[in-house]
Amino acid sequence: MMESLERELTVMFRRARAQSGEMAREVHPELEPAAYGLLARLEETGPERATTLSGYFGVGKATMSRQLRALEDLGLIRREPDPADGRAFLVEFTPEGRERFASVRDARRQRYLRRLSSWDRTEVAELARLLHRLNELQEGG
Repeated sequence: MMESLERELTVMFRRARAQSGEMAREVHPELEPAAYGLLARLEETGPERATTLSGYFGVGKATMSRQLRALEDLGLIRREPDPADGRAFLVEFTPEGRERFASVRDARRQRYLRRLSSWDRTEVAELARLLHRLNELQEGG
């Protein structure tokens, strides 16, 4: 049982990494695959501090700063002063970045709908519930 689970998770993660690269290139040809997840997080949460993002992704401040600088250079995000703390900045989408990301996200969701069209709605809901539980375990270490 555990061997089968490990094999299926390995395949899923490998495919997810490859898809992340494809989706990143669809947002912008020069976008790094890891940065797609960063954009997805910003879409989910709205403006966030770089330190919050680095904590969420479990990467150092220097790594996060480099990724944010690259996104900023591509015109996908901008940094605005944090109204709660003038020394800090919030990272947010530019209008172009939001539009590009939304277009790719919507196309991805349509692919999921087509691929899962033969599944019963309760099966899709159960898959989402179980993946959420798995992700919660991953957050805990």
